[in-house]
Amino acid sequence: MAKIGAIEKNKYRQQVVKRYAGARARLKAIVMNRSLPLEERFKASIILAGLPRNSAAVRIRNRCAISGRPRAYYRKLKMSRIALRELGLFGYIPGLVKSSW
Repeated sequence: MAKIGAIEKNKYRQQVVKRYAGARARLKAIVMNRSLPLEERFKASIILAGLPRNSAAVRIRNRCAISGRPRAYYRKLKMSRIALRELGLFGYIPGLVKSSW
């Protein structure tokens, strides 16, 4: 089980990203538009840099919905390999059979 603080920090980051998504998208579009004057693009980049760092989507860490584990994460299932194996052993995931040789 992951630390509660790490899980909560990630939840907070998800909220901040959602809150600033529109503003970041508009500013990034201005910065990337080469047809605009350089001064306007520079002002947009200064404003973009002034936004909270946690408003960037790259700062969100994929974590298991069950255990909070940050590594060995399956995006499609939103859980880690360990949680997937445990649920599969108990028969909670249809079609999943534990392999042994």
